Amino acid sequence: MFDIDGVIRDVAGSYRRALQETVHHYCGWKPSPNDIDVLKSEGLWNNDWDASLELLRRRGCSVPMRSSLVRVFSDFYFGGNPDGDPANWSGFIRDEPLLVAKSFFDQLQAQGHRWGFVSGAEPASARFVLSQRLGLVDPPLIAMGDAPDKPDPTGLIRMAKQLAAGEVPRWIAYIGDTVADVHTVLNARERQPELPWRSLAVAPPHITDVTRYHQQLQDAGADRIVDATRELLPILMEGLTP
Repeated sequence: MFDIDGVIRDVAGSYRRALQETVHHYCGWKPSPNDIDVLKSEGLWNNDWDASLELLRRRGCSVPMRSSLVRVFSDFYFGGNPDGDPANWSGFIRDEPLLVAKSFFDQLQAQGHRWGFVSGAEPASARFVLSQRLGLVDPPLIAMGDAPDKPDPTGLIRMAKQLAAGEVPRWIAYIGDTVADVHTVLNARERQPELPWRSLAVAPPHITDVTRYHQQLQDAGADRIVDATRELLPILMEGLTP
């Protein structure tokens, strides 16, 4: 199972930029990428709306109603109606480099792996990248609002059971790019210890000190560090032994 942001697409120029611009809109201060990484390293701020609000609080700025902040954030990110035609979007979502191609999932399928997505991204944004940009047909997806926010493992467990379809898998792996993603797997392991959970972790493309970031993910409990999402295939072929 895959996270989307930082794993399937690079969101440094979109979601993270929208977070920066939203905070700046309300506060006149623009958090740096490092400010955001430090916050997210706490493992509690997977949702970018909540991360924006928390940065405003910590900066001592006036904190708006969450609903108001969501509208401002959406204007930056989508630049149009999130439920409308993506062709009409003019926001930062248009600037998201893909980190894998459709052929990656074709190879997963050929190797006999079952796969799906568990992401905190908004459903419209997740469907846009998976279906329209990658060309995946009806990909299994749990997005924002479908389950409690990570690190709550409810969505991950639900997707794992959906993919397993009553069978007992050799392993259940989730690859993410944040401490919250790692904690989600650890929480799933605690809630359902009889299942063979594996936490895979990758540094998102915007990280400059990759070694330090990898260490943070390992310290959080990641079972395996992957240098890039596309390099996951040979690791899966080797098998994910404990």
